[in-house]
Amino acid sequence: MIKIVKCPTCQKEVPWIETSTFKPFCSERCRLIDLGEWASEKHAIPDEPIPSTEEYPFSVDNEADKF
Repeated sequence: MIKIVKCPTCQKEVPWIETSTFKPFCSERCRLIDLGEWASEKHAIPDEPIPSTEEYPFSVDNEADKF
């Protein structure tokens, strides 16, 4: 039995087989649209916010930080 998945971009059904060149996408166009959304930060992996320097100030007098 061939597994069918939906293209993440256009929702078209895509067979999950070795010859499906762009899987899970239906085409190179949909693959590039998705890549562009990641590049423009429309998609992001959630993470904890980075602490601000006000919460954790950097010391400019620390000898270990000097070159």
